[in-house]
Amino acid sequence: MECSLFDRLKNKEAIIGIVGLGYVGLPLMLRFAEEGYQVIGIDVDEHKNEAINQGRSYIEHIPSVRISDVSHRIRATAQFFEATEADAIILCVPTPLNKYREPDLSFVLQTMDALLPYLRAGQIISLESTTYPGTTEEELKSRIESRGFTVGQDIFLVYSPEREDPGNAHFKTATIPKVCGGDTDACRKAGLALYSAVIDKVIPVSSTKVAEMTKLLENIHRSVNIGLVNEMKIVSDKMGIDIFEVIEAAATKPFGFVPYYPGPGIGGHCIPIDPFYLTWKAREFGLHTRFIELAGEVNSSMPHWVFNKIADALNAREKAIKNSRILILGVAYKRDVDDMRESPALEIMELAQEKGAFLSYSDPHVAVIPKMRAHHFEMMSIELTESSISSYDCVVLITAHSAFDYDLIAQHAQLIVDTRGAFKAYKTNFNIVSA
Repeated sequence: MECSLFDRLKNKEAIIGIVGLGYVGLPLMLRFAEEGYQVIGIDVDEHKNEAINQGRSYIEHIPSVRISDVSHRIRATAQFFEATEADAIILCVPTPLNKYREPDLSFVLQTMDALLPYLRAGQIISLESTTYPGTTEEELKSRIESRGFTVGQDIFLVYSPEREDPGNAHFKTATIPKVCGGDTDACRKAGLALYSAVIDKVIPVSSTKVAEMTKLLENIHRSVNIGLVNEMKIVSDKMGIDIFEVIEAAATKPFGFVPYYPGPGIGGHCIPIDPFYLTWKAREFGLHTRFIELAGEVNSSMPHWVFNKIADALNAREKAIKNSRILILGVAYKRDVDDMRESPALEIMELAQEKGAFLSYSDPHVAVIPKMRAHHFEMMSIELTESSISSYDCVVLITAHSAFDYDLIAQHAQLIVDTRGAFKAYKTNFNIVSA
């Protein structure tokens, strides 16, 4: 069975199933198809399925031509029974937090339960969603074996965390090294055979737990360092020191220092969420992850700090937040993407609205703010012109998109609150406040 599966992967006869066609699943789907595999995509969102089947992209940095070029090898559906055709099933579904900041595995578990009736011997099941160590073994393995399969013999179970970085032109799915751990040695070998077919470098690790912890360490490392530099920004601001100048100077040290940059908070589906998966699991072992939680507290407090800077800047010009016209520049969570998940802009906008401000936003990558579970804005992006910019009491830079005309903004804004250091060249302008 193992040899037959490996032969099918090697000969590109294997059918690949991708469950969840978002920022992780769609690029992976296209990567397998571009290498010559037939791919079945499964997603409960029929709009995504329709777009894929019509050769259209719904993610800005993925051009539609990539989908249309492989349209003869891919199809998308909402029907889970089609997974029985797949030799490999890769789960790329969300793992958010609930309102108590505890792991919400409902998407993973509901997806696995929906797949169970259609599993068959000889398949690889791979989880890519970020989660706490032990999830693959404790939750997925038990469900698979409840159907009478033996993991490592009948079905090969692996965990291989996603490493997508939307909008980063320096890396693509094929060139980002991929970690892979299996429940057994046979599972690990199957996982390596699967991913080595489309990824330039696959790093094997000894277990699914190691692979799960690896993903958490990667994102906790970023969270802690961002928390540190955000705290340094607050201290520097009180002392009248430009933190961006400090970082640039420190970065000239050729060893022992890696520059991280402050901002209005952290966004995306990884850094604001993943560290809390480990803090939750650590409590099971009687451990309190103070360092990780402190970084999370600092980072989650940044939107409030930025809002207070906006209020102070307006107050210094004898204006109140209430009835002030405020323009937000950038609502995506990071530069040059259309992804708004966990964007700090949304919290800052809510704080301003609660205090009676009149809000608008401009974002070249987000024409309309979509409906979201936690935030509700019925707003469209405005065009930046001399008259539109000058009509606002305060312009707040949240996301430093490269498409913004910073000269135009600096020349015509009455007041700028800059959370990204993008207006450093204009720091002699008394209308610019660093936040």
